[in-house]
Amino acid sequence: MALVRVKPLSLAVRMALPLVMLQCSAPVLADDGWDESKVEHIEVVGQQGQKYRVDTTTTATKTNTLLRDIPQAITVVTEDLIADQSMQNMGDVVRYVPGVQMAQGEGHRDAPVLRGNTSTADFFINGVRDDVQYFRDLYNVKRVEVLKGPSGMIFGRGGAGGLINRVSKQADFSAGREVALTLGSFDNLRFTGDVNQVIDDQLAVRLTALYEDSGSYRDYSEVKRKAINPTVTFKPATNTSVAFSFEHFEDDRITDRGIPSFNGRPLEVDRATFFGSVDDSTTTAEVDAFSTTISHEFANGVMLVNQTRYAAYDKFYANVLPGAYNDSTKRVAISGYNNQTDRKNLMNQTDLTKEVVLAGMNHTLLAGMELNRQETDNLRMTAYFTDVGPNATADFVTLADTIYHGTVQYRQSASDAQNHSVAKTLGVYLQDQIELSANWQAVLGARYDHFSADLLNQRNNSTLESTDSLLSPRAGLIYKPRDEMSIYASYSIAYVPRAGEQLASLTATNAALDPEKFNNQEIGFKWDFSRDFSFGAAVYQLDRTNVAVTDPNNAAATILVDGQQVKGVELELNGQVTEQWQIMAGYANQQSKVQTPGATNGNKLGQVPENTFSLWNRYEFSDAWSAGLGVISQSKSYVVIDNAVVLPGFTRLDAGVFYKPMTDLRVQLNIENLTDKTYYASAHNNNNITPASPRAVRLGVNYKF
Repeated sequence: MALVRVKPLSLAVRMALPLVMLQCSAPVLADDGWDESKVEHIEVVGQQGQKYRVDTTTTATKTNTLLRDIPQAITVVTEDLIADQSMQNMGDVVRYVPGVQMAQGEGHRDAPVLRGNTSTADFFINGVRDDVQYFRDLYNVKRVEVLKGPSGMIFGRGGAGGLINRVSKQADFSAGREVALTLGSFDNLRFTGDVNQVIDDQLAVRLTALYEDSGSYRDYSEVKRKAINPTVTFKPATNTSVAFSFEHFEDDRITDRGIPSFNGRPLEVDRATFFGSVDDSTTTAEVDAFSTTISHEFANGVMLVNQTRYAAYDKFYANVLPGAYNDSTKRVAISGYNNQTDRKNLMNQTDLTKEVVLAGMNHTLLAGMELNRQETDNLRMTAYFTDVGPNATADFVTLADTIYHGTVQYRQSASDAQNHSVAKTLGVYLQDQIELSANWQAVLGARYDHFSADLLNQRNNSTLESTDSLLSPRAGLIYKPRDEMSIYASYSIAYVPRAGEQLASLTATNAALDPEKFNNQEIGFKWDFSRDFSFGAAVYQLDRTNVAVTDPNNAAATILVDGQQVKGVELELNGQVTEQWQIMAGYANQQSKVQTPGATNGNKLGQVPENTFSLWNRYEFSDAWSAGLGVISQSKSYVVIDNAVVLPGFTRLDAGVFYKPMTDLRVQLNIENLTDKTYYASAHNNNNITPASPRAVRLGVNYKF
């Protein structure tokens, strides 16, 4: 492979990398020798092979930093891995991320379980919060970054067990056009397009789009999606860049809550069986988001990056869902509700960075401010089964006919919420990345957030207020026995205020309580065997404290206790083993326990298997033909902390065949669950369990022009 000799990049270029989203393709040899942290990521037309590894990220530190110099476990799922596995959603992504599972999310939202903590809010796009409950798509995604452990110093509230950041495709100055069509089992139909056009040296535009109309292996279920995402990048000067982005996204589907349990296991029914009312179980999500990013390097070397994002979310879901199964009558109880959430997010982040030499040591200094305002309206209604009685909130279906055919009316019960809330955040943070010596580095930082939430109960016109002052420190020490190898130790803290991850959990009882606190202690090892192949290992202990529970000695009082603990080991291997062979492999061991008073004390956490393993291989037999083989395996887990119902362990095989008859045309065939294994993918509670898909085939055609 040829070496390209270039000058070392300026700080402005390096800091602008998340903005212009350029991809590495060939080694770069600077005048002073190889330095990956200063490699400009250039997309080269005609690049051969796929890439499952990246060298750097700006997400974890807000500076362009080598992954091995970040004292935190991070998994990056690249665009090439997404394409090879025909990934379409976040559930597909986390299958190959050690230490992360995906819960059911009540059939209407992403709900990852990160180091034992289930979240529906710890999602970010280009480092900016994206926290409404919906299913995210990958049509406009360059890569997905999964940060493990609390990240409060960079991201503020939340991120208790980790977080997921999508890096979106932006207009850059490497022109390209492609369209992709996917057809598959269960009436899968999906079309995506990506046009990236250079107008001149100062202006580039890009348009990504999605259309999907798919069925499901689950009876009656279907998904309809469409989206469009134009972006513009303008460079009025060599040291200034301005990017604009607008996204309109729609997702319509059937809300599927899965199947009930019996005798401590999922009920043995056909995995396609739907329980409930199809007509009364729908989900719609609509997102309109506008973003701007301004990047400017001043003459003194100070780099300014300012991001503003305004997003309007309109989310509705209704569901008639299964409850307990009665074996003597062969009946399944059903109930239901619906929920409407309208949210408007206005986010602004300003970061200043500068590289300086102090006391003979190199420092990368970061100072930042974040201002957020989130306005939310939510309305919940209960399902009434009026064929049973005017105020009946439950009925049943039978195993002979699991579809409910009676009348369902939605109206508010006495306890249903109708709230208007406003949450505001003022965050300031400082960070110093220090090169202590040739072998030692440190990352030190702290963030202060003033978080306030005001909630108006529109049912009775009462108001609740809560204010939290959150101090989130981060400390990491890195020892590098060799330049390509690092050993680190880190400590970090994050908080979840009483307003909850979805800003609707304030009550008169909890409004004055301290926020939940998450402490993470971690040691790790990272080794880049080569520029294309890496290994990472982490050992951690994550403690959740300040959990509010009813006082065992006084039912009218609430006390704060230690809530849970997860101790774990994570191993990851990814990249190019040989010129033809690439892999993505991960293993996690998680030892979890509940630490609250009562019957569940000492139990395992829900949907946290003790052992998980994944391995994906892709081998290029020739310039035209490649094949992939993957395995996903995990031990049993419990659905929730009562440990009453088990999700059995499983091992699943996947495969893919790839054919490139010409440079610009690619045809691929992906087979998921190759051996047609019956297993259970996720759950929400003991009677809402999702059977996994049987064998499924996807045929994809991608054409670049």
